[in-house]
Amino acid sequence: MEFDVKRSLQNRLDNDFLLRPFESHILNILDKIDSTGKKLTGKNNWVDSLPDFASGHEYFGLHFRDGRWIFREWAPNASEIYLKGDFSGWNREKRFALSRISQNGIWEIELPENMLNHGDHYRLEMLWPGGAGERIPAWTRRVVSASDSMSFNAEVWNPVPYEWKNISPSASHFSSLLKNESEISFPNSHSPLVDREPWGKVNGQVTENKLLKTPLLIYECHIGMAQEAPGIGTFTQFRQNILPRIKDAGYKAIQIMAVAEHPYYASFGYQVSSFFACSSRFGTPEELKALVDDAHGMGIMVFMDLVHSHAVKNEVEGLSCFDGSLWQYFHKGERGEHRAWDSRCFDYGKPEVLHFLLSNCRFWMDEYRFDGFRFDGVTSMIFKHHGLDKSFTGYEDYFDQSVDEEALVYLALANVMIHKLNPDAVTIAEDVSGMPGIGIAVDNGGFGFDYRYAMGVPDHWIKLVKDTPDEEWSMGSLWHHLTDRRHDEKSISYAESHDQAMVGDQTLIHRMIGHRIYNSMSQGMVDIVVSRGIALHKMIRLITLATAGSGYLNFMGNEFGHPEWIDFPREGNGWSYHHARRMWHLVDDPMLCYSQLAEFDKDMTELACKERLLDGSFPYLLHIDESAKIIAFMRADLVFVFNFHADISKSDYMIPASPGSYTIALDTDNGLYGGFNRQDSAVIHHTITDKIHRHHLFMYLPARSGVVLTRLKRL
Repeated sequence: MEFDVKRSLQNRLDNDFLLRPFESHILNILDKIDSTGKKLTGKNNWVDSLPDFASGHEYFGLHFRDGRWIFREWAPNASEIYLKGDFSGWNREKRFALSRISQNGIWEIELPENMLNHGDHYRLEMLWPGGAGERIPAWTRRVVSASDSMSFNAEVWNPVPYEWKNISPSASHFSSLLKNESEISFPNSHSPLVDREPWGKVNGQVTENKLLKTPLLIYECHIGMAQEAPGIGTFTQFRQNILPRIKDAGYKAIQIMAVAEHPYYASFGYQVSSFFACSSRFGTPEELKALVDDAHGMGIMVFMDLVHSHAVKNEVEGLSCFDGSLWQYFHKGERGEHRAWDSRCFDYGKPEVLHFLLSNCRFWMDEYRFDGFRFDGVTSMIFKHHGLDKSFTGYEDYFDQSVDEEALVYLALANVMIHKLNPDAVTIAEDVSGMPGIGIAVDNGGFGFDYRYAMGVPDHWIKLVKDTPDEEWSMGSLWHHLTDRRHDEKSISYAESHDQAMVGDQTLIHRMIGHRIYNSMSQGMVDIVVSRGIALHKMIRLITLATAGSGYLNFMGNEFGHPEWIDFPREGNGWSYHHARRMWHLVDDPMLCYSQLAEFDKDMTELACKERLLDGSFPYLLHIDESAKIIAFMRADLVFVFNFHADISKSDYMIPASPGSYTIALDTDNGLYGGFNRQDSAVIHHTITDKIHRHHLFMYLPARSGVVLTRLKRL
């Protein structure tokens, strides 16, 4: 398949006429995407060839092939490289010296089978003009803490291959691109891919498509903090204890943070050192595969929080100064330094860097069968100013000299490769800038993401809850912020993610309830502050989901109002794990209100799935009343009515609606959810026609409550 630049440009301009003044800029980027794809693969049909190019993980690093060990590394500035480890007594020996096999800096060594053993620890000793240092191999698939626990070593990892049991729910189409013989388009390097089964096969058998036809409901989670006991949770604990909770709660995908190895646990996984190694603090690669496998068996897709926006500065464990040069993987000078994150910025214009990052995307799909990725820090990638201290107020902000076109080219190529490999893979952009085209297919002139996060929604909720008294909440402003999105791009809304609960901040419910969250959450206890927090917690989630573009996200534990904030062990808190865990006993206690919030969230997600709430329809505003603090809208044949007023309920309140009879499908004020049972759920509501043939429902709307009505029959 060849990429048609002119057609892609025309599709983009036809879709958004406001882009026409920037036609030449868009054409330039599309030309760069096309020319880069051709340059990398050496073929005009680079779309088809890109997955083969992105196979560096089967060439570089340590592999056991045909009864021998073979190791390769790219280090153009190195003058000598040695393997050293348990097998050499950690001494530099000539028999473990790598040979330079290409002018552009590829090094290689072959060793007999008995030279290395499963579990051996090793590093590279890298020599370069004017210096030397030990390094963890860039492509290593296994990294473990060294004996002093302050540093890491690579580990020889050659276990019995994991036997997959379940097919991914995202595998309605599966790729046949994983061949026994496949050329890897990296300068002067060729290697056959190992035999492996493509998506859609388990134990050699083609498996029936089980693609979920339900809303994309994502459960954002962190393996290490998923357990209740102070400490670091494991893949196995998560698989056994948390996955069943997620399935029971009705979520259809998990988005796992901090998968790739990172030296500093408190970085939340956003300071990656080894891009091809899952974090050993959580367990082994096989234990991660078992987690993914079991999730697939439950009908749950698994997304990885992928960090390609920057890399940790560590030199022994990371990529910085890997071969003695600061610019091997990263930009030279100030552009190679991220001043806000104290990290290194990739040079997306280098073919070798593109090869590394594209191969990394494919590796997690090949090896662990991830169903997709949430790309972290997209705004930081696509702007040279990283979005710092920048307000994006017009299209001119997206087409000036601050745009990093090479980063946009990389993201487009990554999305093309991912979707060519698995057409049902899901990619999500964490972009706060609102860059047009991020969520549009590349052949339609965009950059290929399936979804983008509606990051303004949680910010608005915080602003309301933190800074605005209830009586001053603007219903019109709320509606605008909930629905303000590009209609040509799919988006995912959320009330709060991990970002809103990091140290120094608070979860929404903690912000609303305060210190009472510690001693006033017993069912039956009357506390007006707690009652307000519980009521708004349900309403905020329901209206956010009901107005979402195409998906909804919840962070682990927030569905039941997990108290407090997230704070990983660090020097500033005495290396405490107190806030780096989830207190599941709260939701398991039937005497506490947390269980009621969880029950509401479960029924909310069930309703969204049953009614196919996010299947493309846009919420249609029926009514706004600023003085009464009421919003009513329709979506997927459901009518949603919210009364945000603090203390005034409304009787016989008139709401426009399609003609018919309605019954209550969900009521935030239901006693099962910690409400006051002010609605009669058995009542059937009939529309009444006025003299000019308009149809209305006459509703009782209790203060601080939301109700969902479903139509029983049509007139």
